[in-house]
Amino acid sequence: MVNIRVVLTDELKQFVDEDIREGGYASASEYVRDLVRQRRRTKAEDLLRQFTSEGLASGHFQELLERASNRK
Repeated sequence: MVNIRVVLTDELKQFVDEDIREGGYASASEYVRDLVRQRRRTKAEDLLRQFTSEGLASGHFQELLERASNRK
């Protein structure tokens, strides 16, 4: 594991401390790891939405739907 030092304002530190207590985290490290995982998941979901939109816009999806409908 790698250590990263983060400097926060007093206001942000207070927010983090409250969030740690309310979220049931064992430590600030656990809290930050969870935030990083959430951000990674959000970025993956955003990319999936982008690819889905591009795929739908390409017209190929509609073509596949029509071909599937004709098989019935």
